[in-house]
Amino acid sequence: MQSPEPMNREPDMEAATPDRATRTTCPYCGVGCGVLAETQPDGTAVVRGDPGHPANFGRLCSKGTALAETLDLEGRLLHPEIRGRRASWETALDTVAHGFARVLRDHGPQAVAFYVSGQLLTEDYYVANKLMKGFLGSANIDTNSRLCMASSVAGQVRAFGADTVPGNYEDLDEAELVVLVGSNTAWCHPVLYQRLTGAGRGRPQRRIVVIDPRRTATCDAADLHLALAPGSDAHLFNGLLCYLHDHGAQSAEFTAAHTRGLAEALGAARAAGASITAVAAACGLDAAAVERFYRWFARTDKVVTVYSQGINQSSSGTDKVNAIINCHLLTGRIGRPGMGPFSITGQPNAMGGREVGALANQLAAHMGFDELARERIARFWKTTRLATRPGLKAVELFRAVERGEIKALWIMATNPAVSLPDAGQVRRALARCELLVVSDCVRHTDTSAHAQVLLPALAWGEKDGTVTNSERRISRQRAFLPPPGEARADWWTLSQVAQRLGHGAAFDYGGPADIFREHAALTAFENDGSRDLDLGGLATLTDAQYAGLAPVQWPVAGDARQGTARLFGAGGFHTPDRRARFVAVTPRAPAHATDPDYPLALNTGRVRDHWHTLTRTGKSARLSQHSPEPYVEIHPDDARTRGLEDRHLARLDSRWGFMLARVRIDAGQRLGSVFAPMHWNDQFARNGCVGVLVNPATDPVSGQPESKHTPVAVRPYRPAWHGFVLSRRLLAFPEADYAVSVRGQAFWRFELAGDGAPDSWKQWARSVFCTPLNGQRAEWIDYLDAGAGSYRGARLVGDRLESCVFIAPAPNLPARAWLAQLFERPAVGADERRALLSGRAPDQRADLGGLVCACFGVTAHTIRETIRREALDSVEAVGRCLKAGTNCGSCQPEIAALIRVERSSDAA
Repeated sequence: MQSPEPMNREPDMEAATPDRATRTTCPYCGVGCGVLAETQPDGTAVVRGDPGHPANFGRLCSKGTALAETLDLEGRLLHPEIRGRRASWETALDTVAHGFARVLRDHGPQAVAFYVSGQLLTEDYYVANKLMKGFLGSANIDTNSRLCMASSVAGQVRAFGADTVPGNYEDLDEAELVVLVGSNTAWCHPVLYQRLTGAGRGRPQRRIVVIDPRRTATCDAADLHLALAPGSDAHLFNGLLCYLHDHGAQSAEFTAAHTRGLAEALGAARAAGASITAVAAACGLDAAAVERFYRWFARTDKVVTVYSQGINQSSSGTDKVNAIINCHLLTGRIGRPGMGPFSITGQPNAMGGREVGALANQLAAHMGFDELARERIARFWKTTRLATRPGLKAVELFRAVERGEIKALWIMATNPAVSLPDAGQVRRALARCELLVVSDCVRHTDTSAHAQVLLPALAWGEKDGTVTNSERRISRQRAFLPPPGEARADWWTLSQVAQRLGHGAAFDYGGPADIFREHAALTAFENDGSRDLDLGGLATLTDAQYAGLAPVQWPVAGDARQGTARLFGAGGFHTPDRRARFVAVTPRAPAHATDPDYPLALNTGRVRDHWHTLTRTGKSARLSQHSPEPYVEIHPDDARTRGLEDRHLARLDSRWGFMLARVRIDAGQRLGSVFAPMHWNDQFARNGCVGVLVNPATDPVSGQPESKHTPVAVRPYRPAWHGFVLSRRLLAFPEADYAVSVRGQAFWRFELAGDGAPDSWKQWARSVFCTPLNGQRAEWIDYLDAGAGSYRGARLVGDRLESCVFIAPAPNLPARAWLAQLFERPAVGADERRALLSGRAPDQRADLGGLVCACFGVTAHTIRETIRREALDSVEAVGRCLKAGTNCGSCQPEIAALIRVERSSDAA
């Protein structure tokens, strides 16, 4: 039997603190940080980290710190719309229900689908899954978690018999060796990164290994960085499995009592070439570095292997997950303090969605489509329409939409026209869908542009329910803002449609507490301990208890409500014989790994301060400064052979599409590989969406796309002109092939480039900037050098700078930072007017340089000046002077780099 380790510490938490701040949970990554939010008399909010929450103990990353800056109603969808015109809720709900009823009647349940999101709360997720699978009779409901965590789910199910993360964040504190695989933790999960680096201070025996093709900010804390060839992870961990076995690191007692399949796994690994020499050759690594990693792993008892999208987002992602798990099963390093394989999720409720069955290949409560599970759930839901087979996974679902097989599609809280691979195909599919319904809090997205029906949803700060983080910890998201306009909770909208479809009795919920109790009861229903997910201890919560629910890790079985810290330390897996399975892994190259027309491997991912498709973080001027444009990182040698120059523009092409991006030459990028962020879309950047490039090949087990390896060609993009505009108004630039909008403090910044120039830049500028003045005085100053092809102009209204424009044939334009400061001033002086025309700051110190610390708004120039003036020699010293790096710490590697630059300057 399973012997879970009970939690020995849970915070005593109420829904509100003594100062009346509301306890809630951050809506960004899967760390699941606790947040204290307090509304102000003017309707704004103050947000800070919750020191009582066990996920973060008061820390927030730059994105969490800026949450209050993203709560305004600009750009919100506040009313239902049908074909672009405002409609009543009654009409909109009737339209959705009648449309789905018609398709169900004429074409059957396989012609309808939902595509949902890790941004939904568990209660919303539960109702969506129940409606589609339980009462519409189709399993065609999938979630954008398919794009980030599906391979981890599939690997855990194959190994453990269930989608179970065995450990928790305390294991990062306890571990003596932390292996970070395919995870830029410093940027993507900065609170966890600071936790694991902080736990190593004063412990010289503790080591961190980073396994990643590129040198990221995470490598700053690494004792060893293995820059392996893209897609070669399975070779590395297969070799580790054999090394551990051959060097006496196997736990014979654990493997004999609690596992099966070791001989087959070892055989497959050896057949693929498991010697250190063979592994090093397959991974493109130095053999001595491979041997050092293997030796550390073998000799260290407390090992945590943290893996994320670099493992999951692969056409062989499930095998890579199992190759990692195999090593922990062999050594018995699982489910005990400081050891185990640890999948860290990308979204705040990716795990909650998995709990309720929002993946197309599972039913609710971690149950599958076997006959016993189907019969059990049908009885619980009192339905005769339960889906009998898995539905279409995300990539195939949108292909079915384009083929016309799915005729009614409801998308909730996600933007697949940007985030899915081969985004051009997704847009074609959306354009031809007979009935496309989109529920969102944002009015204009690349996806909503195709919808016939738009339904306004609540956003973070307005929603009420639960989320589950990467360590199985359920936390409450609580509302502290009133619903704006006619926005409604997603569970309410779904229930209203269900009632119109004739299923009202099954969807008669009074609030999220009702839904949570039903969800918890289903996890415990006829659960004899064979299923991992059991929330029976929470199934009888009163409304008041639900309102005050403290963070708790599942399972929470029986009457006990303290939760469970770790699983599998003493076996008790969820397979029929209660033994874990070793999985034989034969490494496979990425799909389309070599293509002479597209010789570089594109890797995609996040930047430090932005989130998904910018609909939230794009509202924050502070978060928009560190990485303001789409970019491509490339090794200096690859740049040289292609004629690429730093800060110039490049065109990236794949077999699926193209994009334009700013070049960043970086020696930390692996030769033959490039990196581009995933965030930009048509709302923020013309031709800047990386999703149109991305390889749509998927893992045959998990259905997760190959987002980390797309064959691409990169070449210089040499437009006829480059420019930038700063303006107090949001503007459009149809003549620019490359047009990026960036929010600043009191202004918008636009980075521009194009092949076709207007006949007169002066006339163009006036046509763009001039607006009615309502009696105010306006002044236009400009300078044109026709021979050089450059133009500079500025419009002042009442002595304040209203807008300015700089155009040149090359991208070496004036620095933006000193110009941005002028928008904060009540009047622009004579020296500054002359500087506007010359393109040079009147005081060289006025150019503050790029933003480094987004939490406290500290620039590179300020940090460098302080380092020189105060003779600072450590990141901690900079933090004491400027606070930079003292919150989430994600900027600490950049601060360290600035210190190295200043030291080298002094030495010279």
